[in-house]
Amino acid sequence: MVVTRFAPSPNGMLHLGHAYSAIIAHDLAQERDGRFLLRIEDIDGARSRPELADEFRCDLEWLGLEWEEVPAQSTRLESYTAAARQLQDAGLLYPCTCTRSEIAALEPRTGPEGLVYPGTCKGKSVDESKPAALRLDVEKAMSSVGEIVWEDEIAGTAVADPRPFGDIVLVRKKEPASYHLAATLDDAADGVTLVTRGSDLFSATHIHRVLQELLELPVPKWHHHRLLLDESGEKLAKRRDSASLADRRKAGEDGRKLADSLRSGNLPAGISLSEY
Repeated sequence: MVVTRFAPSPNGMLHLGHAYSAIIAHDLAQERDGRFLLRIEDIDGARSRPELADEFRCDLEWLGLEWEEVPAQSTRLESYTAAARQLQDAGLLYPCTCTRSEIAALEPRTGPEGLVYPGTCKGKSVDESKPAALRLDVEKAMSSVGEIVWEDEIAGTAVADPRPFGDIVLVRKKEPASYHLAATLDDAADGVTLVTRGSDLFSATHIHRVLQELLELPVPKWHHHRLLLDESGEKLAKRRDSASLADRRKAGEDGRKLADSLRSGNLPAGISLSEY
């Protein structure tokens, strides 16, 4: 059975880009007699606003979508801790006390998520009085798993290679897990068989595939869809104050009609689709 999911973070209102992603995941599950799940990813520290989860549910209902809700990330902290301990026991994680400003001052190279950590703390003792994140030793991880691949329904087969990201953070200084670790564990726990999300997360799948191998998790397929762009050609984003679904809903717009328009490619004025 195909199982898809929509996993928003309650750190801002949903916008048209979220609607487009949710509709694709929903429709892929419907077309294949599968299940469409809603998971609230609410471990983003002080930025998480619990009240927004109810707004998200209202938005999805307004769009005419039906879903099954699974436990939110905040209920799964023990699983993140256990996975991190497993990786740490295997010698694949190391503590890092560096701040972003300290990393930037070293003028490291740039990767898919910005500045790539230059390995300052690797193999060294750190000041235990300072907050520390846990980073994945990517080279050691790749030596452990060897060559592995993943399948995307649009892009085809890809060989997993997270090295362009450098030694990524898997456990943050103030949060129990990074997006990469939490989402990978949650998808496995929820039985997701088709990870449906925007093409901006395509490169992150290299990391997730390696984590699945290290933690002996089931391997789903992926479907990275095109993104909705605004008038300036930038992807819609919470941080750019893109118009919210809640504002449209409360203004009396017909959500089901909007959903059908997004399905057909009849996009609102000023909105376009990215290339794959």
